[in-house]
Amino acid sequence: MATTRSALTDEDIRTLVRGVSADDRAAAAYKLCRTIEATPLSDLDRETAAEILRVMASDAAELVRRALAVTLKESPLVPRDVALKLARDVETISLPLLNFSPVFLDSDLVDIIRLGGPVRQLAIARRPRLSRSVTDSIAEHGGDRAVAAACANDNADFAESALQQVMARFETHEKILAAVAYRNVLPLSVAEKLVSLVGDKVRDHLIAHHAVAAELALTLAVGATERATVDLVDQAGRAADVKAFAAHLSEEGRLTASLLLRAIAQGHMTFFEWGVAELAGVPHHRTWLMIHDAGPLGLRAIYERAGLPARLFPAFRAAVDTYHAMEYDGGARDLERFQQHMLERFLTQPQSAAREDVDYLLDKMDQLSGEARSGLVAAEIA
Repeated sequence: MATTRSALTDEDIRTLVRGVSADDRAAAAYKLCRTIEATPLSDLDRETAAEILRVMASDAAELVRRALAVTLKESPLVPRDVALKLARDVETISLPLLNFSPVFLDSDLVDIIRLGGPVRQLAIARRPRLSRSVTDSIAEHGGDRAVAAACANDNADFAESALQQVMARFETHEKILAAVAYRNVLPLSVAEKLVSLVGDKVRDHLIAHHAVAAELALTLAVGATERATVDLVDQAGRAADVKAFAAHLSEEGRLTASLLLRAIAQGHMTFFEWGVAELAGVPHHRTWLMIHDAGPLGLRAIYERAGLPARLFPAFRAAVDTYHAMEYDGGARDLERFQQHMLERFLTQPQSAAREDVDYLLDKMDQLSGEARSGLVAAEIA
């Protein structure tokens, strides 16, 4: 190992292997680790360095093993068997490697999460990057501190199912729910479930950082979950996975006629189409043709197939007709104006919507009018 030995004396090597004092051996270990990290090594040098690291990892003195773990915690040169050995060591030695070492396989981390206890779980949860297999394991086996840390880790890749499992396990744990809410991106089904679980602090964060309207906060506070869901569709935007969202609502038993009516009256035709397709068990393209059929029978046929109540059909018919009679004009605040006109026309036509739905839509009109006035005032000031 010519390159490495040129930077270390034979005395250093002898001290590392045979030194009487733990302090002396630790100093030699620290010097050797720094040299291994900083010096270009040939393949032969790497093999020799790996053997020396194995000697260090077996040293009886904790100080020597710690010198290795701390100095090379981020190095790819640590042999995997050495890293696994030190991962089972005392926490002052295992945690630096579990926090940072790139030599662990995902399967290694999954096993440690399952068997290693809450402190080691937490160290893994704070790693610079976590794959889905690792976050799946944390969601299933992790203690509350590890789960909170992983959810707060923006570089932790969570599957939708893992986040659902986290909320199911910790539905009353506000710190963990907040960590989920603070994530940069949330699947719609997760966000929709989350809004029914959060407390005031998390709600304040959602309003401040996720552009959640004040009306949504109010509806959450009084438990109006259907109304909150429609407003969540507003916030999520039209490019979200509406198909998956409708399927999730259906599985939860919340894809109701009232929800669909409130959505279509605000111009959310895509959501209405996917919702009806989900309830009817009919492919979206066929549902679309039946809803937008110029004749009188298509909408009624798919409506009845979806099992929606007959008394509300006139209200849905009025909403669809109003939608077809309107066009976007392409100007500023186009969507807001479209929704305002849609609600005005819908509410002035004879229909049989429930009183609570009409009250909700009137409230929505008031909100849109207030936003329009605010926008006008801001424009005049500018």
